[in-house]
Amino acid sequence: MRSIKFLFFLALVALPVLLAAQIPPANASRGNMPGNPAQLNIGRFYGKVLDESTGKGLAYASVQLSAMRFDSTSRSMKEVLLAGQLTEENGDFSLENLPAMGQFTLKISFMGYASLEQKVSFGLTPGGRPGAGFDPGKLDKDLGNITLATSSKMLKEVTVSGEASVVSLALDKKVYKVDKNAVAAGGNAEDALKNVPSLTVDIDGNVAMRNAAPQIFVDGRPTTLALDQIPADAIDNIEVISNPSAKYDASGGTAGIINIVLKKERRVGYNGSIRAGIDKRGRGNLNGDLNARQGKINVFLSGGYSARKSIGNGETDRYNLFGSPLTNVYQSSNSENGRGFINSRAGIDWFVDNRNTLTLTGNFHGGRFRSFDELGIQTDTLLSAGRVSTFATRNSDNTRQWKNLGSQLLYKHLFPKEGKEWTADLNYNSSRWDNKGFFATTYQQSATETRQQQNGEGDNQFVTVQTDYVDPIGPKMKIEAGARAAIRNYNSENGNFQYDFQQGAYVRTPGFADKYKFNDQVYAAYATFSNSYSQWGYQLGLRAESSTYTGTLIDIDSTFSNEFPLSLFPSVFLTYKLNEEDNVQLSYTRRINRPNFFQLVPFPDFSDSLLLSRGNPGLIPEFTNSLEASYQNIFNRAHNLLATVYYKQTTNLITSYQYSEFNAALNREVIVSTFANSNSSQAYGLELTLKNTFWSKIELTSNLNFYNSIVNARNIESNLSNEQFTWFVKENLSIKLPAQLTLQLSGEYQSRTAVSLSNPSMHGGWRGGPSSSAQGYTIPNWFVDVSLRKDLWNRTASISLAVQDIFRSRRSGSHSESIYFVQDSWRRRDPQFVRLNFSWRFGKFDASLFKRKNNKVNAEGMDSGF
Repeated sequence: MRSIKFLFFLALVALPVLLAAQIPPANASRGNMPGNPAQLNIGRFYGKVLDESTGKGLAYASVQLSAMRFDSTSRSMKEVLLAGQLTEENGDFSLENLPAMGQFTLKISFMGYASLEQKVSFGLTPGGRPGAGFDPGKLDKDLGNITLATSSKMLKEVTVSGEASVVSLALDKKVYKVDKNAVAAGGNAEDALKNVPSLTVDIDGNVAMRNAAPQIFVDGRPTTLALDQIPADAIDNIEVISNPSAKYDASGGTAGIINIVLKKERRVGYNGSIRAGIDKRGRGNLNGDLNARQGKINVFLSGGYSARKSIGNGETDRYNLFGSPLTNVYQSSNSENGRGFINSRAGIDWFVDNRNTLTLTGNFHGGRFRSFDELGIQTDTLLSAGRVSTFATRNSDNTRQWKNLGSQLLYKHLFPKEGKEWTADLNYNSSRWDNKGFFATTYQQSATETRQQQNGEGDNQFVTVQTDYVDPIGPKMKIEAGARAAIRNYNSENGNFQYDFQQGAYVRTPGFADKYKFNDQVYAAYATFSNSYSQWGYQLGLRAESSTYTGTLIDIDSTFSNEFPLSLFPSVFLTYKLNEEDNVQLSYTRRINRPNFFQLVPFPDFSDSLLLSRGNPGLIPEFTNSLEASYQNIFNRAHNLLATVYYKQTTNLITSYQYSEFNAALNREVIVSTFANSNSSQAYGLELTLKNTFWSKIELTSNLNFYNSIVNARNIESNLSNEQFTWFVKENLSIKLPAQLTLQLSGEYQSRTAVSLSNPSMHGGWRGGPSSSAQGYTIPNWFVDVSLRKDLWNRTASISLAVQDIFRSRRSGSHSESIYFVQDSWRRRDPQFVRLNFSWRFGKFDASLFKRKNNKVNAEGMDSGF
């Protein structure tokens, strides 16, 4: 049976090879897809009318937009008025709900001034449609400052190109469109990210890019939102920035940045969605959002509740190499984890005028998690006369609850020159949490019991201030500059207790520093210059960051700190266009990865009975030099290839490391997992991404990654190093069936991997797990997911059924070796998990609904669901 399952997976992997023979020629017919922006009235022209002599705005000037349309009565083309208004007091005008396709005539007139007439367009011609990489934001076009004088002065024709590839290769990022992803619709950001090449999402919802944890941004800013709190329907595209330029935060080390770009709704009217679902264990979710705009005010709000119950199991087998006599420990586990959380977000946009916008946003998130674990422990003592086995049972009960309040104030100013803008924003987040864990171990032979309790609470305040400036100083030259300050205050209090059966109460364990706080400050400034020619372009950038970290162990009045007064992070990007289909890019960046709280906090974590964990407050940041070379071939709209060769070299790599010590609380020798800065590491590899569309019905994305990693930790332990070659393949197949049905199969295989994720939520316990490891590797892993979606009510609603890990093959595990032990472990969570989801989207984009001032013509407004 296992061989049949694996053959099925291999067939899924081989499918792109079989279908590649069916690739149609570049001039094959491509029908228009549903939801084509060219068929919607979503365009907007805006600008300002000025007096040429004084430079002041002209109030009440007449602005009209017309187009040629076929008149069925006369059976000829006639000019039809599409939109019109009088300018406001300052000369602003805004023509909305315009067809995206075709060419228009803009007419501006005012008594005493010469009339102006000029052709304008969004660059979409009849019969055409934008490519999958087309940016809908370009349908919101600033015509600049338009001057009226005694003599006519014509506007230059405004055009917007609507042709782009599914995968866009820019100077410093790659963009993947997901707003047309039928399978992710109605889901969350995790569902969307699962279908993005270069990324993997594990059984716990952690995201990895080339086997490292990236920074997650939303609209270019760090976010406190969890991925399952972001609806997939709200996402326009996902930017995968594997080698970020100097413009971006230098943090993130070897992993890069994932920027989730949300859809921006500017049209007058209202729109929203309601999403509900239930899983096979009866846990449900209900979420909704609403957006409404009238005049200069846009209001948006969203909220929801979700619950889930996860069930898992696993095994650990460890052979101890310390102590006398030696022991072998086998552990089997069964776990149950329940969670429920709420989220809410509300905000308001004030469009002061056409070029100035203020946005105020507030959000609240809260949740409660509770997990139960039952461990069966068999310890074999290896004596010269034979093996003696003892048995124990360990039960744990962990709870954690948290709440987060956040707010953002954003200001954006657009200059009359196209592409020139200035933004400034202030972000504040405050969170509180508390956790409690009980651990009881019963030894069957001696009928004795030990009990431990671990309590913790803390709070966090995080403030960021950022400003960015963009100026196209020439037709093909651009400068960007900005500054950022991030200040974080963190307080944590933890208690470790041992139950005293004589006193009948828990007694605090001596010798632990339980109160801890730190202050982290990062100040940064950057500048980039880019220039492009007919076939090649470049971008040069430099970022300067000053960072300080101060931690204090309050109980023992001990303070430690790390300070980097000035660190420079250069970036260089070169792009060469071989021809219309082929592009080559070379890039270099320098990055930093600062240790997180869980890696620094010096408190022990008893979650794992075989391995205690503790942070190291003496860690220093790691620095990475990164090189990438990329080649892209766009065969046609339906087929393109992206290949990348990369090399990363890191110094002071933050590495997980194990050692032994005597624990007075447990009255025995124990293994402690902590963190240390190793000498260096290297990683290099090749990544291939091929995306194909066949007959407008089948979409297939293939992603392959081959890389080798080397960790040099000889400064920690003599001759300690680790080298591992890894390969990874990912297939996403989507098939459009009759009756508005869509079927998707997703499969992954990852071989043995040397470096594990530096993500504090990846492993069990309140602390989290290790980052890079010089003492082991993860085991191979593969799985297949399947989903079926039915579109309803003219595609305004959908219902979907999804089953994850249909072959029960997804297992997370590792092999570890040190001078103290050899250990193999694996775990599984929620195999063959079934979800049923429903999504309904509604909206009305008719400007007359809110009686918008000065919008006197709305000849072709859209009034329907979407």
